[in-house]
Amino acid sequence: MDDLDRRILDVLRRDSRTPYTEIATKVGTSEGTVRNRVERLIDDETIERFTVTTRTGNIKAMIEVSVAVDVDTSAVSERMAEWPEVDFVWQVSGEEDVVLIVDAADTSAVNDLITEARELDDVISTKTRLILDERRE
Repeated sequence: MDDLDRRILDVLRRDSRTPYTEIATKVGTSEGTVRNRVERLIDDETIERFTVTTRTGNIKAMIEVSVAVDVDTSAVSERMAEWPEVDFVWQVSGEEDVVLIVDAADTSAVNDLITEARELDDVISTKTRLILDERRE
């Protein structure tokens, strides 16, 4: 990945619907080059998916999960990624091992997710933070 790829990704991170012609103008290259670069980034799995950010009025939260030392964190993450309210699952360093970013209908639904996480044998503890505001430039 070179600097041009990074600049293309920066534009797509802000709005994945940005037309290739607009990206080309912003990064100073041709539309064909942008199209080829994006296709390669998809084929190389650098771009895993295109997603949508919504303002649904739902409750957004970050649930931090600690698992036992002898646990396959990837397996726990994969299981949690299947939960419908989960937008992102990150394996992280630090006190916690996994972070879930969730978009739930209400606080009761967030609490249900916390309970579901805590009921997993491999989970030691959880810590939850409600996301009060979100800004994108």
